[in-house]
Formats: sequence, structure tokens, C-alpha cells
Amino acid sequence: MLILGVVVSVRKPAGLVLFRCLLLGLLCLLASPAHASAVPAAGRLAVCHAVTTLDAPDATGRTLPFACAGKPQRYQSASLWLRIDPRPTAHGGGTTALLIHNTRFDRMLVMFDYADGTTETQRVRSGAFGDHWRPGAQIAFRPQDGKARLLRITLRIDRLNSYPLLRMRLLDAGEADIETTILAGLIGAALTLLLTGALYNLTLATGVRRQYLAWQGAWAGSVFLWGTVWSQFGLLVAPGLAGTVAAQLSTAISVLSIPFAALSITTALAPGMAPRLLKRAALALGAAVLLIGIPAALVRGPVLESLAPLLSITVLGTLLCAMLCLAFGLRRGSPEARDLLGAWSIPSAALALTQIVDIGSSLWGGGPQILVLFASAWQTIWLSIAASRRLARLRTERDVARAAEARASELAGRDPLTGIRNRRGFVDALEALMLATDAEGAPLALLLIDIDRFKRINDEHGHEAGDVVLCAIASRLARWEGPMCTVARLGGEEFAMMVAHLSGQALIGFADHVRQEIAACDHRAVIGAQQVTISIGVAEAGKRDDFTGLYRDADRALYAAKRGGRNRVSHAAAGDAQVPAAGGQAPAATGLGNQRVG
Repeated sequence: MLILGVVVSVRKPAGLVLFRCLLLGLLCLLASPAHASAVPAAGRLAVCHAVTTLDAPDATGRTLPFACAGKPQRYQSASLWLRIDPRPTAHGGGTTALLIHNTRFDRMLVMFDYADGTTETQRVRSGAFGDHWRPGAQIAFRPQDGKARLLRITLRIDRLNSYPLLRMRLLDAGEADIETTILAGLIGAALTLLLTGALYNLTLATGVRRQYLAWQGAWAGSVFLWGTVWSQFGLLVAPGLAGTVAAQLSTAISVLSIPFAALSITTALAPGMAPRLLKRAALALGAAVLLIGIPAALVRGPVLESLAPLLSITVLGTLLCAMLCLAFGLRRGSPEARDLLGAWSIPSAALALTQIVDIGSSLWGGGPQILVLFASAWQTIWLSIAASRRLARLRTERDVARAAEARASELAGRDPLTGIRNRRGFVDALEALMLATDAEGAPLALLLIDIDRFKRINDEHGHEAGDVVLCAIASRLARWEGPMCTVARLGGEEFAMMVAHLSGQALIGFADHVRQEIAACDHRAVIGAQQVTISIGVAEAGKRDDFTGLYRDADRALYAAKRGGRNRVSHAAAGDAQVPAAGGQAPAATGLGNQRVG
């Protein structure tokens, strides 16, 4: 099935998606007894075997009739004895180390027999490996007596779960130490990458509220836990897990990673990118893997061997549905499907290698598991980088959209002709200014400004000339724009200024200064020597006044200024004080009329 998937991927582009999916079940397949790449002890060493009852004394091994052909039978509930001849693998008289890859058993006894008739015994049991455990699910036994020649090694293993999964190696002690150091460094690096990727994906999922990143983080976290238990690094903090418990826990975690991976793939694809029925099938099969795999992790003996084929078929069914989901997503242009393709490329190649090539105990004793561990770390980091890139693009697009929105909002509050605030922008700016002066108890006043006889300018010189005059006056008024003064064009030839921290005669003086400055503007380029003047209505805000009331008072004052002769300032307060245009003579008193004159 797996080899067929590799061949198809070369011929059809859709088959490339298969590479991304197959690794999802590799952890489960490696942990299950059905994994075909496990090499039995007899495949690498000259091993003979015998089986006794559990109550047989340890000295029985010296007189047992060992069989050197075939496979042992009915050993799961008994004691399996193995005899190894170390002479074909002797290392020039140096110290030999026996490395055994951990599997499920209750007790293991190792006896080293020397040419001088002495025997050295070392033992471990499930839950107590002592200082015999090594990284990569290995147990190391090293003879202490290096003077006499080693004749044979005898092992007694009580309640061994599976002889075909038992792998043993004889190495030079120095070479074994080097392997252990390299393997520990590699496993530590891979676990660090996995933990970093898991935490990053979970944090990213919380920040961007993307469900598939949370499931990807859960998958990476489960692989991290699997790697920690399988490598036996977990024994540093929980030595009681050694042996059967660690093997069962490793299988259970690897089974748990399958539903997480299926959820990560199905939730990554947007609605419509893959058939809903196909997604549901992948999730249902992922749940079935969990329901079958957890009992398989707990049972021992023939029951486990009967569950293994069903578990493998369910895992492959999950992979097939996930593959089809990604194929649909890739064909329909899903960016998430494209990212997953890149993420699973190297892991898929690793999967193909472990299924085609017998890795056994190579790779410094890590075997296919260390390859899977690094491939999983690659997949997690790749997806983290891809998600970060996509998030960066989304943030850039969001920032551009917000800038455009802010620009549009700013333009909506600006007069397109003069560039100063329009009525909307003026009202928005006033709210903050009125709140600030109210909190400080500072005076606040509104100046309504109207150009005198502006219609005559348009009629005599044209609307283009009128627009130039409006822009010139707006530009002059904008010079007073600041924290305590807001300027706007309310419409037509009417302008407004909201001024803080001025009141009474100081306010009247400021308004008249504005009037004089506008009257001094040079418009000869468009209307000749004709002078352009303004009338100003001033109203001071009381404690209970809102903008509507303030505007009404200022508008009435502006009417008064117009009716009083134009080119002057009129205050809305009692007495309606007016500042004349020139000559120092006040105009005759005029009431506040209800009709404005241009």
C-alpha cells in the first residue's frame, strides 16, 4: 500500500498530496506490533532461544536446551531465554556493550559468562531501569570485568510482549558512548523544535482565532510527548515509567496524534474546498483510530496482535480521506492546502524511506523513530513559518485597509476645495475640544465668519476666481489651527473658528485681528484691486451650552454684523458689542435680525 503510494506520486501530481498524509499514521504504525521494519534479534546476532515458566530459577539458564532455529512460541506469559554468542562481533578484545531496544516486558536478566568461569549478572525490571536506560528507547548492559574473555551472553525476559519487535546490538563500549551522545543531542534538538512549534501554533491560534492552528499545535504537542516518552527522556523526571508503562503510553500518544492531524487538515480547508462528506469520513475514521488504538495500547499478548491489522487499516483509511481532502483543496486553490503540501514533503520522503529501506537500529540507534521525530519537527516548523507569513500578509492587508479607511475618514471630514475641515470634521473636532475646556473650566467661543458680498465676486470674475479667493482665505485662517483653535469651512462662503482660553475683550480683539488679516489678503491676481472683507459673529459658550445652542447664538451675532454694515465683529452677549471696520466710529446700534445679508 505504501510503496504503491510512492509510485503513484511520481506519475500523477495529485499523488504528491499522499506524501503529506502518510506520515500522520507513521507514529501509530511504528508503535504497533504490525510495523514490518522491526528486525528480530536473530536477524542480526547468532541467537538461540528457550522458554520456561515464570517460576523457574535464574540458574536454570545454564542447563536449558536452546534451539537456534525457528522462532520461540508461547513466551508472552512465560520466561523467554536467549543465548548470544559474542565472538563473531568481538571488538578486538575491547569492552562490549549490549544495547536492547525497549519493548514491553516485566523483568530482564543479563548474564555475562567469561572464559575464567566467572559470571556477571545485571538486571532491570519494568518501572526500574536504574542507570541502564539510554536515549532512543534503549537499555544498555556493559560487562564490568574486561580482563577475561567473554564467552556468551544469556538473557532472561519475563512476559515479553513481542519477540519480532526485540532488537539487540553488540557494540564496542566507546562506540556505544559516542552513539548515545549523538542520539541524545539529536533527540533533544528535535523535541525542542517540536515544543517550540507547538507553543507557537497554540499562541498563534489564540491570537488569530484559527481553529486548524490549535489542532496543529495539539498534534505537535502530542508528537513532542510521544518523543519524550519514546526516547526515555521522561525517565529523568518519572523513572517509574520505564518499561511496559512507557511503551503503552508511547503507543497511546501516537494513536492520539492521528485524530489531531485529521482535525488539523479538515479544519484548515475553508468551506467548499473539500466535500463535507469526505471531511466527516476523515474525522470519523480518526475517532475510530482512537477507539481501537487505546485498547491496543493497554492489552498484551495475542489480543494486541489481533487488533494491530484493524488499527492499521483504520489509520490508512484516515490517511486516504485526508489525502482526498487536500487534493480537493489544492485543486480549488486553497492556500492552506498548498502550505500543507510543503510542510509534508520532507516527512513524506522520510516515510517512504522507512517503508522501503530497512533502517532497523541505524541512525545512531534511533532507527526509524528518530527519522520520524525530525520529520515531524520539520513539518511543525514549516507550518509555523507558513502561518507566520500568511499572518504577516494579513496584517499588512489589514494595515493598508485601516490606513485607507482612516484616509477616507479624514477626507470625509475635509473640504475638498480648501483642504481644511468641513462641517462634519469641525463637529467631530469640537467634541474633544469642548470636553477638554469643560474639564479645565476654560472659556470657549465660536466665531462664524462670512465673506462679504461674495456673490458679486462670482458674478463679476467667475466661479474659478471665487474658488481661488476661498482657498486664499482658508489658507490664512488655517494658520491659527492648533490645540486651542479649530478652523473649518462650513459651506459656501461661510467659515468657522472654535477658540479656547479667550473671552470678553480679549476674544473680541482676537476676532477683529482675524478680520483685519483677511482684509489684508492680496487677491489682485484674480479680482484686481478689489478688497475682500469678512463679517464675524462671536458667541461664548456657557456651562450648559451645547454646540447647537452656541452655533445659534453665533449665527444671530453674524446677522447683526451683516446688518450693521459688514466688515465687522458682532458679539452675541448682552449689548451686542460691535467692532467697526475702520475710522473708529461705531455704527448705529442694530438689533439682532433674523435675515442674513451677503
